[in-house]
Amino acid sequence: MGLLLKFSGIIDAINRRVGTWFALLVLVAVLVSSGNAIVRKIFDLSSNAWLELQWVLFSAVFLLCAPWTLLSNEHVRIDIVNGMLPGRARNAIDLIGHVFFLLPLTIIMIVTSIPFFLRSIRLNEQSFSSGGLPQWPAKSLIVIGFTLLAAQCISEIVKRIAVMRGVIPDPYMERRSALEAEVAQVVEAVEKR
Repeated sequence: MGLLLKFSGIIDAINRRVGTWFALLVLVAVLVSSGNAIVRKIFDLSSNAWLELQWVLFSAVFLLCAPWTLLSNEHVRIDIVNGMLPGRARNAIDLIGHVFFLLPLTIIMIVTSIPFFLRSIRLNEQSFSSGGLPQWPAKSLIVIGFTLLAAQCISEIVKRIAVMRGVIPDPYMERRSALEAEVAQVVEAVEKR
């Protein structure tokens, strides 16, 4: 189990680093979008490449930050129901969800997106829009994003099993979610009034 936990730690470190770096693309997307809008309104110029770049940047943020979101335990779930369950039940639900739903989905996406991406490179696929961007960089994000998500899923499975066996403490029990922290701040502010 120790070797698997070390492997899990490496995956976590990679996805944390990738997530924090690619989250910065939100700022780049906002700047590109703003610049494109300003140039279009002031100079009456438009470029499909800038518009498509916004889409690619958003895709990069969504696909490459999803593993980081899973690592941070901030992914979408029914927190109200999940929060009322005992820890063992939550761990079992997470384990079942990761093994039978998330991992198979990521494998299917990787297997089907690789030929999709390779075909795009082979054809040197370009955008249908005049002045648009090549398509293979955006399609590569699908392969990369789902590969990182599959690796993070495996890491989460290892950690859930280790927690259930009592090998490690639950890393999510000490941390409050962003929503819980925000609610605590609001309650504290209301009580001060």
